[in-house]
Amino acid sequence: MVLRALLAALPTLLRAPRPACVAAMSTGTFTVSQPLNYRGGARVEPVDASGTETAFEPATGRIIATFTCSGEKEVDLAVQNAKAAFKLWSTKSGLERCRILLEAAKIIRERTDDIAIVETINNGKSIFEARLDVASCWQCLEYFAGLAGSLAGEHVQLPGGSFGYTRREPLGVCVGIGAWNYPFQIACWKSAPALACGKKHLVLHQERPFPHPLPLTSPHSHNSEHSGLRGRVPTCPAWPPGS
Repeated sequence: MVLRALLAALPTLLRAPRPACVAAMSTGTFTVSQPLNYRGGARVEPVDASGTETAFEPATGRIIATFTCSGEKEVDLAVQNAKAAFKLWSTKSGLERCRILLEAAKIIRERTDDIAIVETINNGKSIFEARLDVASCWQCLEYFAGLAGSLAGEHVQLPGGSFGYTRREPLGVCVGIGAWNYPFQIACWKSAPALACGKKHLVLHQERPFPHPLPLTSPHSHNSEHSGLRGRVPTCPAWPPGS
């Protein structure tokens, strides 16, 4: 009898959540009105273009961003800015880099809900998953911040009282290629170890526009000394040539 009652009520139970699902489709009025390129500590329009792209909200189909894709000159300029910032960042001690990465992690942690909402609107994943993604971002920054101060070379004892040693030195600029399904998360995962090791990190997006990795650059935009640590260049699928 209990089983029959449950089976009889099943169609009603399945229909009941529908109004809530429809209500969940309303995601607000978020749109992107500022440039998506980021270099030199500020949002900027690309100096040259290779086309335009439009970003749609998967849940509703509405347009949330229309932006200009970066051309070859803009990419080169971003790299030159990154090299200039590297000269300063590479001279920081591990403890100094640790402190700055912890500051970035703190800002992301405090803005978890804001970033997760934008991630959901732009990407289409659930807010539950988006919050987990953002949590892994600030945790990643904290982890590599803890390693930054421990990076060191080795002392090697040689015969006859001689010795040798190794020294770990940052080499230059790293470029991270972003993916459509985890743009903010991958930007953090790629930049954290690079910055901890004293390198400059440049994020390159090729498949479709992502407005939400930009909050990752904001922790250093409040300090002109570190404003060039991260750069971001959205490009269209046809760039680089031959790709």
